[in-house]
Amino acid sequence: MNSKFCALGLTLLTGLSASAQQVNDNNTPLHLMRPANQQRYGIPTTEQVKQTMDRVLYYIDGQTPAVLVDKKTGREVTRMKDIDENTQLKQGGFRLTSYEWGVTYSGVLAAYEATGDEAYHDYVYKRHRLLADMAPWFEKVYQKHKTIDVNVRRVIDPHALDDAGAVATSMIKVLLKDPTAPLRERVDHYTDYILNKEYRLADGTFARLRPQKNTVWLDDMFMGVPAVAWLGKLTGDDKYYDEAARQVVQFAQRMWVKEDGLFRHGWVEAMQPHPAFYWGRANGWALLTMCEVLDVLPASHALRPQILDLLQAHIQGLARRQHHDGFWHQLLNRSDTYLEASATAIYTYCIAHAINQGWVDAKAYGPVALLGWQAVNQSVNEQGQVENVCVGTGMGFDAAFYAYRPVHVMAAHGYGPTIWAGAEIIRLLQRQHPKMNDSAVQFYDEDVPTNEPIFNYDGKIRY
Repeated sequence: MNSKFCALGLTLLTGLSASAQQVNDNNTPLHLMRPANQQRYGIPTTEQVKQTMDRVLYYIDGQTPAVLVDKKTGREVTRMKDIDENTQLKQGGFRLTSYEWGVTYSGVLAAYEATGDEAYHDYVYKRHRLLADMAPWFEKVYQKHKTIDVNVRRVIDPHALDDAGAVATSMIKVLLKDPTAPLRERVDHYTDYILNKEYRLADGTFARLRPQKNTVWLDDMFMGVPAVAWLGKLTGDDKYYDEAARQVVQFAQRMWVKEDGLFRHGWVEAMQPHPAFYWGRANGWALLTMCEVLDVLPASHALRPQILDLLQAHIQGLARRQHHDGFWHQLLNRSDTYLEASATAIYTYCIAHAINQGWVDAKAYGPVALLGWQAVNQSVNEQGQVENVCVGTGMGFDAAFYAYRPVHVMAAHGYGPTIWAGAEIIRLLQRQHPKMNDSAVQFYDEDVPTNEPIFNYDGKIRY
């Protein structure tokens, strides 16, 4: 290759050439220089996206054993009939029965659909099957002893939407693909809690009695509503669609702040004014709920246009607040709070999904989704751990409560959204072929060889 051309490529890559002072806009296409970003930038390949997803999958597979053990001896319990008061799920880094893992199951199912990789299929089916198979046996133990390991108790005796909704939704998705899967009894058990036992306001909106009486948490949109909507898809009964759509609208009436294009985290019936802290992950739960509901709500449903308008307005509000490195802040309207990965992953999935479904403009929001993926990708370390994730968080009444929440790689909230985001970005790349910006060169690889030029004068990419 021409040595003069190589030298020019090195100059633009590193800025360290001895002849750098001679370079100017008359003799060098300076607009093709590598950006000064501290992380990858541009359009990834589907292979690059899947490599990141695979690292996460292999990590969580090792951290979430689908095994029962005797808590006294540590020995594996292999036969369901041997389950007794000493049996529990083997402890790993994460909990197979939590709402975070309900999100993970849905994300991994989406990854299987996007990639066809059986490893994703097997991960979900193995754990779903264990939960379904063990439940009747643990119910007998629970009835007799009145106490049981909390991770098992969530499956057989849900106490909150957190215990029921996300896992139920993932199971319904499996049943819609494979009606023979032995999950219907668990789905009916979970959704019975959601529909008939969860605390509500006078108008039927899901609510809690903490931190004050009649408090609405934005989180509960996701913890309860998608399962109801997907139950409509499973059963064909319109009453479930009506209930899910009504819940979305009633949450929005209390939580949506139109002038900011964001949702407040909490609403307290007895407070005036209501708290208005725009917590990142809670806004993610709201956006994800609308995506999940719109995926199954019939086109003719009377409330569908209203929910779609709300989704579009929310995405517009979020896009305005994206950090230039692709992340969103812990408090969305406070740039002095840290950049947080779980909310970023949820938004990335939802925005890419909205594009793929034709709900928002690919030209306007494709770059937002791809920039979000770059931030998510940057948060996955070599072990497959997701960094920069806020730990579990209740509802607060001052900015410090949110701003100083810890982050940790064992915060379970980042794993499902990361895989889910990757799956949808793959679909985006396959279907939309997005072009991010007006530039002849799009960078992504960090490891471009420094002994090769990165462009031609005609703007053609060289690697």
